[in-house]
Amino acid sequence: MGAEQMQRGRGWTRPWQALFGAIVFAAGLAGAAIFHAHLLRPNAYASVVSIEAQPDFHDSALLARAWALPVAAAYRRRPYEYQRNPSFCGPASVANLLRSLGVDFSQADVLRGTPFQPWFGILVNGLTLDEMADLIRVRLDRRVSVVRDLSLPAFREAMVSGNDPSKRLIVNFHRGPLFGRGAGHFSPVLGYLPDDDLVFVGDVNGDYRPFLVHSERLWRAVTTLDSTSGNARGLLVIEAASSEQRERAN
Repeated sequence: MGAEQMQRGRGWTRPWQALFGAIVFAAGLAGAAIFHAHLLRPNAYASVVSIEAQPDFHDSALLARAWALPVAAAYRRRPYEYQRNPSFCGPASVANLLRSLGVDFSQADVLRGTPFQPWFGILVNGLTLDEMADLIRVRLDRRVSVVRDLSLPAFREAMVSGNDPSKRLIVNFHRGPLFGRGAGHFSPVLGYLPDDDLVFVGDVNGDYRPFLVHSERLWRAVTTLDSTSGNARGLLVIEAASSEQRERAN
């Protein structure tokens, strides 16, 4: 009887294992297909000349000055984390933000226990600007402001504030107006070089790495429409001090 039961157990286990494996495989393919579908659309920015051709994009002397800025220096105190896959630019940006404030989190830690759960390792459709704000609020007792539809002068003012150690900025932009390719993306703003009008973007994609871009060019990439939310992209402005720290200061 025992041997018969064991045989029956093996007989049922194998088909169920095979079925489960097939479901997982199919779901993974479906998730990848959904995530990459937007990449198959015609490239509306194919004629754009990439900022990679600009001499200041990765200029070593300018980058040295940029890394010496106060907020950039705060990010540099801990290893900069690059996104684990194309859908994780948001979590990687939040992880680096937290590290700049002295809180050690990985991009996987950032999502744990939140409503934003990956599907077989992929955040299908990524995160919207408002979802990013909600994610940061879950992880930090900080004031988070969503900023959209800025004029170019107002955008430059926001970039200047990116040098203020009491704030952190995360920018949501479309890669197309900058590189002539790509899709929506998040990265921290590490600082601003006002004499050169260059924004220091801490790109969380290891293929690009932190780079410098003129404010107007970045502004054009930020004032694009997010097809997932139907809203414009924009900025997140995060107060570095917690509510308790603000109360003590007052």
